Amino acid sequence: MKTASTNGRVASGREDPDRRANSSLPIVTIVGRPNVGKSTLFNRLVGGRRAIVHDQPGVTRDRLYATATWRGRAFVLADTGGLDPGATMGLAAQVSRQVRRAVQEAALILLVVDAREGTSPLDLEIAGLLRREASAGRIIVVANKIDQPASESLAPEFFRLGFPDVFPVSAEHGLGVAELADLLVEALPSAGAETGPRGIAVAVVGRPNVGKSSLVNRVLGQDRVIVSEEPGTTRDAIDTPFTYRGTSYILIDTGGIRARAKVQRPLERFSVVRALRAMERSDVALIVVDGQDGVMEQDAKIAAHARESGCGAILVVNKRDLMPQGRDAEHRRLEQVRERLRHLDYAPVTFVSALTASRVGTILPLVKRVADERARRIPTPELNSLVGGAVQAHPPPSRGRRPVRFHFATQAAGPPPTFLLFVSDPGAVPVAYQRYLVNQLREAFGFTGAPIRLIFKGKRG
Repeated sequence: MKTASTNGRVASGREDPDRRANSSLPIVTIVGRPNVGKSTLFNRLVGGRRAIVHDQPGVTRDRLYATATWRGRAFVLADTGGLDPGATMGLAAQVSRQVRRAVQEAALILLVVDAREGTSPLDLEIAGLLRREASAGRIIVVANKIDQPASESLAPEFFRLGFPDVFPVSAEHGLGVAELADLLVEALPSAGAETGPRGIAVAVVGRPNVGKSSLVNRVLGQDRVIVSEEPGTTRDAIDTPFTYRGTSYILIDTGGIRARAKVQRPLERFSVVRALRAMERSDVALIVVDGQDGVMEQDAKIAAHARESGCGAILVVNKRDLMPQGRDAEHRRLEQVRERLRHLDYAPVTFVSALTASRVGTILPLVKRVADERARRIPTPELNSLVGGAVQAHPPPSRGRRPVRFHFATQAAGPPPTFLLFVSDPGAVPVAYQRYLVNQLREAFGFTGAPIRLIFKGKRG
């Protein structure tokens, strides 16, 4: 499943971003009051569990996008939080603002209602909002939770919402969803250009409340995701494609990753799994650390997962405005970061403030550099020359009376940078000597921010 494109923009410090849209695919937005099955329908239509589905109302808070294809027609599907048009304060008001933005950019809207509960006052209020604010050419009412053909008689009641299309489905069981998809693609405007090349995928990860969503908003230059002082506001991994200085990016905001022992609710477990998977599908991870707290044990575990997943890494020390000022203080914090995250010694470190935008402009150039380094390819003759020279300068220790002999080296398909080394005894190369070879590779070829993997094999033939 490809990630969706939307009109993202970036404003980092004084940088002037390229604000071109990434796609002209039509957008289909799913709206409705809380707990009517919007995310279940979203997952059914895109063919996977992209949105978190749970019976607790209000699970989906931000806009979530995915590209779906039906009968050869591609479109962008947008899932939204439960809408309460009357909300004026707090998280519910922020959710409503996000939904309104999704409604305004939609070419077609699916208004999901709970057929078993009948038309509610909130359904009527949402229908009125859509008539006033939606620019979509068509609005289809999806009467959900009709789990048996005999229950289809519940659907006609929803014509009172004032829209000519009322379609019965059971998103949970898949009943009627294929027919809904047929109607959907027929109602879409003419197809535009297909999506362009995949951008650099950047996962923003870290403990709860270290400022991840604030940083995403600052980088994008708009309130693309909801920011709250309450820890744990971001629950899904939210993809936002945008273009900056001619390079395409996909920024992935994730929920806070807490220690496993502290994760008790099923919903939070889903969110943590999504954050970990976001790193696995990313080119670069921005590991956000609280500059006031310094590096905690959980930060080290997150960094270790980033390394294991094979993505590039940048350590972003946030809340610089709240740290002791001066070069000496920042140098001491840098030493602490390096000391406690030794397994990520190859990752560049940048100190920023999402609140004031201080040094936020350093992030995207670093992302581009790390992504390029992670994709770097070394010609086989250069690689063999480097490895041969390193082995000659410091031969590996012998196991018994037989020294380990290096025969040939080549770079495997990547990224991340992975090297096959053919030796006389693959099991006889100590970990310390492997680190020595990795350091030689970094010294010669860079690979800033990218993990390096060595695979030792017996002599070919």
